[in-house]
Amino acid sequence: MTPAFFQAARTILSKRRWLCLGLLLVTRLEAQQGVLDLTTLANYAAQPVPAYINATKDNTTPGNAITNAGATLGRVLFYDKRLSRNDTVSCSSCHQQSKAFGDTATASTGVNGTTGRHSMRLINARFATESRFFWDERADTLEAQTTRPIQDHVEMGFSATNGDPAFTDLVTKLSTIEEYRVLFALMYGDATITEARVQNALAQFVRSIQSFDSRYDQGRAQVAADNVNFPNFSASENAGKQLFLAAPGGGGGAGCAGCHRAPEFDIDPNSRNNGVITKIGGGTDLTNTRSPSLRDLEGPSGTLNGGLMHDGSFNSLLNVINHYAAIPGDNATLDPRLRRPGGNVQVLNLTTQQRSDLVAFLRTLTGNAVYTDPKWSSPFNASGGLDLIIISSSAITFQSNGNGTATLTCKAAQGLNYQLQSSPTPAATGAWTNVTTVTADANGLLLHTVNVGTGATFFRFTYTPPAS
Repeated sequence: MTPAFFQAARTILSKRRWLCLGLLLVTRLEAQQGVLDLTTLANYAAQPVPAYINATKDNTTPGNAITNAGATLGRVLFYDKRLSRNDTVSCSSCHQQSKAFGDTATASTGVNGTTGRHSMRLINARFATESRFFWDERADTLEAQTTRPIQDHVEMGFSATNGDPAFTDLVTKLSTIEEYRVLFALMYGDATITEARVQNALAQFVRSIQSFDSRYDQGRAQVAADNVNFPNFSASENAGKQLFLAAPGGGGGAGCAGCHRAPEFDIDPNSRNNGVITKIGGGTDLTNTRSPSLRDLEGPSGTLNGGLMHDGSFNSLLNVINHYAAIPGDNATLDPRLRRPGGNVQVLNLTTQQRSDLVAFLRTLTGNAVYTDPKWSSPFNASGGLDLIIISSSAITFQSNGNGTATLTCKAAQGLNYQLQSSPTPAATGAWTNVTTVTADANGLLLHTVNVGTGATFFRFTYTPPAS
């Protein structure tokens, strides 16, 4: 019996064309940015979360838990400038990984001007009791939030107003792109693109962005509670932590934890205005009642990850402490925790040392990996190109079963449908014959048993993007 042969080719999907490449060329491509391997998805769904993080502080919308495939699609959507009207702005333009997914600009630049509020950092957006999003909480869920910027005339321009195309036009645009047909099929089982599916994928990616490797986390893992001294903290950092946690007045603290609850440092859903009422460009804004987590206010180098507050007006942590130490004025929506008996606004009488201690503590909340981890980085190359590896060139086997059959095994993208084809010669153009359709299993493996004839036979798995 002459053994059959399996053609060990890797299949890559390019945004420019369909390619079936040999191993040598693909090895060269794999070392370059702009290649996304769907046969080995990054771990988004099962990231470790510290035991001291409150499991009930998770705003994941029922039915949209993080999956590796969903967050991978969300990552591509998040970084793709083609989601804007003129292909110049992506979600990542205003939420940059190097800045804890925030922006150093006070107002971020969109396709038609600048934003009315400062871009909120997205660190640990999932770990909060508050399920509403935007500074003014106008989106009921993260899913609803994700496509609002896309449909904003200023930000990304699919607003269906002021001469803009509508979101349905974006759906049509994405449906013509091969890699999106593959990615939506990977997540949903078919290539249909809808706003709800875009929202789910983007929300999964944003919820996957987490930071739990700060000096605070290293200390918290060694103790039973937040209110005891951390062994890895300086005296100033421990003093600042106690000031942060303790209530003002008789409690002897600054009361920060009343609104920003440790250890997630998420915002209390009942929080109201914090006394900052100015608007970018002038005027008054009393509608801001939300805040991002206080984690990663600064980057690892000690540089602020953009201005603080909804108007980006505070350029240091000390500015923030000074604001809360003496609230500058009252307003109808001021949080009652910032008022004192008799209707006066909060004055804490903090010493210079206490203010310094609070700043020192806040700096312990900065992590490291979130700024560099590839799974949260752009999948595109510098030219905006993206290649998807659909079939791996490694882990391909042809195992004779000794009974006139052999088993083909190939590493592929989980859940996608592939064509097994055969040919009498490896280079026969147009001579490949479809044998059967094989679906990659839960481990991302294509498995199929074939009959081995007396003549040489070549086999290959191929993949064609589904129709939209």
